[in-house]
Amino acid sequence: MGHVSESQTNCAQHKMYKHLCISNKDHQFTCEVCKKCCKWRSSLNIHVRTAIGECLFKCDMCKKAFTQRCNLQNHLHIHTGERPFTCDVCKKSFRQSGSLKEHLYTHSVERTFMCDVCKKSFKQCKVLKVHLRTHTGQRPYTCDVCRKSFRQSGALKEHLYTHSVERPFICDICKKSFKLCKVLKVHLRTHTGRRPYTCDICRKSFRQSGALKEHLCIHTGERPFICDVCKKSFIQSSALRLHLRTHTGERPYTCDICKKSFKELGTLKLHLCIHTGEQPFTCDTCNKTFKRSHDLKVHLHTCRGVAV
Repeated sequence: MGHVSESQTNCAQHKMYKHLCISNKDHQFTCEVCKKCCKWRSSLNIHVRTAIGECLFKCDMCKKAFTQRCNLQNHLHIHTGERPFTCDVCKKSFRQSGSLKEHLYTHSVERTFMCDVCKKSFKQCKVLKVHLRTHTGQRPYTCDVCRKSFRQSGALKEHLYTHSVERPFICDICKKSFKLCKVLKVHLRTHTGRRPYTCDICRKSFRQSGALKEHLCIHTGERPFICDVCKKSFIQSSALRLHLRTHTGERPYTCDICKKSFKELGTLKLHLCIHTGEQPFTCDTCNKTFKRSHDLKVHLHTCRGVAV
């Protein structure tokens, strides 16, 4: 007879107790298996469902299932792009009420947690911990599917949806589909040429807010990421990781067709267009197509006088 693990036994006991808690009025708020006490009967029901892995609420888009309806409702905001909770102070919006409550602390006066590297201060210790990873280059959260790593667990959770089958958000112009609404919004800017984030110093504009934040380091002169081998410093942690491959010779991205390898994923994607003939970037004025977004930008300058 095979060995039965403690977790399997615990799960089986909870499955049996699921029926007991329905009929036994004397123990309606205490789980008889693990003795967990719940203030409400509904909380006890949720506890039992969690213990036995019973997920009643399923997302119609990606088929992910949840033990609570409220968790499904929060999850759906990832697909719709909806961020219904808005800060009254700075108007930043969030998918969950808990995220908004946590954000409100950033508007308090005290900033008691200071970075020893750049002296930037923070109101929460955990925010400082995440910030320190911008200096160290540490990305402790890794995707089990593609091995891409992230500084924050939330970024990894969102990334995991890119590996699902469903791509419900479709570009009306080129019919390319996406798994997240916010990715479609950024993609649309490759067609419109819209760059809504502008540097207050040099007036250079960007499609994404993150690109603007990285650009600002050019003006401040900050280069917090340093190579341990040659001491060369960089503005971005991603640039440091790429640079390190010049020392190691690592070329982790390989073309499945011709087996040519590359240091950067973006270079591989561009290379694949040679095999597929794909030219995904289209001028909406003359319909000329390009393999690279940069080539489209240059073309727009001559086609309709758009500054690049």
